[in-house]
Amino acid sequence: MEEVEQQKVNKKVLYSAVQPTNALTIGNYIGAIKNMVAMQDEYTCFFAIANMHAITVRQVPAQLRQKTLSLLALYMACGLDPNRCTLYVQSHVPCHAELAWVLNTFTYVGEMERMTQFKDKSAKHADNINMGLMDYPVLMAADILLYKTDVVPVGIDQRQHLEICRDIAIRFNNIYSPTFVVPEGVYPKVGAKIGDLLDPSKKMSKSAENANGTIFMDDDRDTIIRKFKRAVTDSDSEVRYDPENKPGVSNLLSIYTAFSGKSIEEAEREFAGRGYGDFKLAVGEAVADKLAPVQSEQARLLSDKEYLNSVLKAGAERAYKVASSTLSKVYRKIGFYQL
Repeated sequence: MEEVEQQKVNKKVLYSAVQPTNALTIGNYIGAIKNMVAMQDEYTCFFAIANMHAITVRQVPAQLRQKTLSLLALYMACGLDPNRCTLYVQSHVPCHAELAWVLNTFTYVGEMERMTQFKDKSAKHADNINMGLMDYPVLMAADILLYKTDVVPVGIDQRQHLEICRDIAIRFNNIYSPTFVVPEGVYPKVGAKIGDLLDPSKKMSKSAENANGTIFMDDDRDTIIRKFKRAVTDSDSEVRYDPENKPGVSNLLSIYTAFSGKSIEEAEREFAGRGYGDFKLAVGEAVADKLAPVQSEQARLLSDKEYLNSVLKAGAERAYKVASSTLSKVYRKIGFYQL
C-alpha cells in the first residue's frame, strides 16, 4: 500500500474500467490489458471492475459475483500488480453513484438520447430499455472525474463517452469554478482494433453471435488452434500486411505480432513462401503459448478467495480516499450541508 502511495508523486492519473460480463477476448487483451500493464508504472492508475455498469443489462447474480472475482484474477495474471496500481470493484466505492446523481443535473436528456451506444443497446435489448442504459455515460463520467483523472485509455467506440464526460466537467467548472480535471483520451495505436476471425471487417467481440470468430482469454489450446485454422484469409497465398486488400491476413498478422513480439516486417519475412495453413497454425500456437501461463495463474489466484478479497478491500480503501475527497468538494460547491 505504501508503494502505491509513494508512486503517486508527480505522476498523471489514469483511469480505466471493464465490465465483468462475458469472457474477455484477445482483442480486449491486445487493445486494453497489455497497455494497462505497460502504463501502471508511468501513471498513478485506478483500474475498476465496473459491476454497476454491468447491470444496465440483466445479469444472473451468482454469475456476476463469480465473474467479478474472475476478472480481478485475470487482471493480476496478466501483470497488473496491486502494489503498483489500485484494483477495486466499482460498487465498493459508493461515491460513484453519489457523484453520478449530481452530474445528472448537469446533463441534458437530448445529449443522452444521441449517444450511439444507447441507440445500439436499446435495439439489442428492446425489452429492457431502462434509465440506467441511458444514464450509462453519466456514471462513466463520475467514474473518471472522481479520481482527478488526467488520461483515459479509450477505444474508437468509447470516444463519444469521453467527450460527454469532458463536456460535463467543463460545464460544472464554468458554473462553480475549477473543480474537476478535464481528462484527455489516450488512443492505443497498435492493436486498437482486432477483427473477428470470420469477418475481419467487424471488431472481435465478446458478444459476437458466432463464437468461432472470437478467441476468448479462457479458450483452451485445442479450441484456439481450431478457431485459427478456420480463420478467413483470401484467394492469394502471400502473407503480407495490407488491411485494405488483405483484411483477413492483415488481422492475423496483427494478432501474431502482438503475441510473438515480432514486428510486421519480421513476420512477413518469416512466412515468405509458406502457405496460409502454416501461417494460421503458427498464429494459433503463438496465442495459445502466451495464454497458457496466464490461464494457469488465473486459476491459482481464484483458488485463494481470501487473498483476492484482501486485494479488493485494500483497493476500495485507496479508491475511496481519493473519491470521497472529490465528492466532498463537489458537495461543498453545490451547497449541500455537510456534517
